[in-house]
Amino acid sequence: MKRIFFLGIITILLVSCNVSPQHIEYGTDACHYCNMTIVDRQHAAQLVTTKGKAFKYDAIECMVHSLQDDMKDTEISLYLAADFNQPGQLMDATMATYLVSEQISSPMGANLSAFENENSAQNAKNKFTGEIFSWEEVQNHLKQ
Repeated sequence: MKRIFFLGIITILLVSCNVSPQHIEYGTDACHYCNMTIVDRQHAAQLVTTKGKAFKYDAIECMVHSLQDDMKDTEISLYLAADFNQPGQLMDATMATYLVSEQISSPMGANLSAFENENSAQNAKNKFTGEIFSWEEVQNHLKQ
């Protein structure tokens, strides 16, 4: 009987620590950083901790500012950003290429958009103008 009890506890612990993104309920969920309602599918972002807790953001710049501020001592497992060309589709933010363009407004005014790869970002730059950044560069660009 004790063995079944302990197996049950272990199973619950393993299931409760699932490290995966949560679905963003656009128009309902609030940004962890600025508390605005998340509505823009092209600029949303999400962090998931190593313990499986998800933090949702209305803009990539909110996620970056959160990493620099209230999340700087938190162990993060997943860094996710919406692909500008595939609204609502989250991708690995650390592998994305970023474009800051005054022609593309983002929710918090940084004019920051994420693209799956450098070629997609370059195509957007050719269309909208702007400056291209890597994950590391965009964090420095947005330093508070």
